[in-house]
This record gives sequence, C-alpha cells and structure tokens, in this order.
Amino acid sequence: MADIVEIDHTITLAINQTHSQFWDWTWQMFSDIKLWYPVYALLAYVLIRRFGWKKGGLFILSLILGLVACDQTANLFKNSVGRLRPCYNLDMITGGLRILESRGGHFGFFSAHAANFFSLACISSIEMRSDKSSSKGYAFLVFFWAVCVSASRIFVGKHFFGDVLVGILVGTIIGTAIGMTSRYISDKYSFFKV
Repeated sequence: MADIVEIDHTITLAINQTHSQFWDWTWQMFSDIKLWYPVYALLAYVLIRRFGWKKGGLFILSLILGLVACDQTANLFKNSVGRLRPCYNLDMITGGLRILESRGGHFGFFSAHAANFFSLACISSIEMRSDKSSSKGYAFLVFFWAVCVSASRIFVGKHFFGDVLVGILVGTIIGTAIGMTSRYISDKYSFFKV
C-alpha cells in the first residue's frame, strides 16, 4: 500500500508542477464551480428542446439525481476515509505542490468534481443517443469537458491523481446506472413518448 501511495504522490506532483500562466488560468477555470452553472442551464435547455417537457424533464431529473448521488457518496467517503488533500499534506507541500485556489475541506478522497462531471457525461450521453444526429459529437464534447474538470483538480492542488481516478470510476458507475434507468423508463412508458 505504501508503494501505491508513493506512486500516487509522484504522479500528482508531476501533473501539478506542469504549468504556465495560460495553463494555470485554464485549469482554474475548469475547476471553478461558477462556470458549471451556464453548462447546466444550456444542457437543460437542449434536453427540453430536443425531447419536450416530459422526456426532457425526466432526463433533467436523472441528471440531478446523479449529481446528488455522487456528491453525497463523495462526502461519505471523504469523512470516512479521512485522507488529507494534497494541499494539506506536508510531504506534498515540501515536494513543491502548487496550490492555485483556496484549500477547501481537509479531506479529498474521492473527487466529487470528477464524479459529478462523469456522472453528468454518462447520463446525458446515454439520453442523447435518442437523437442519433448529434449524439457522437455531443458525447465527445461532454466527456472531453469531464476529463478537463477532473484533471483540473490535480493541477490546482486539491486532489491526488488517485482521488480523481476513483471519482471518475464512481461517477461512471452511478451515471451509467441512472442514465440507463432513465432511458428505459422513457422508452417503456407511453407518457414520455407524447
């Protein structure tokens, strides 16, 4: 286990210390929750526009459920595992960790940002498959965004590489389960087809 932790620390520092003024600004932008609100609003608009109020509303509820499930699961793990964020870890700080934003809570296992955005990417891409004309382009875009948000957490010094990987895994599992359930409900019940 000590070897895994050491590898995680080494990878985290290698990623975190790759920087320039432009990339520092870019990663901070992807990490900033305020940037997400317009993304959420645009996605809700697209879902309602493409699928109507009933099906679009169901899809929006599934996205909200995914975000709440990932957020609460992350909080449960953070408080149970108690792994310090890199920005509170003395070995990481003395190793040259760059901290680009406020430190936040002490514990960081696992990344809620990564889980939330991969959940959103999985749910919405599963739902968008109903619309074959734009589903591939949309999936590429939303997963690219999810990768950037996840990576940003390492670059700003808030999460270890392992925290982000676990967040991606949890978000993918939760998002796929909710997305497939939502899609099944919308396809099965005629209420959503009108």
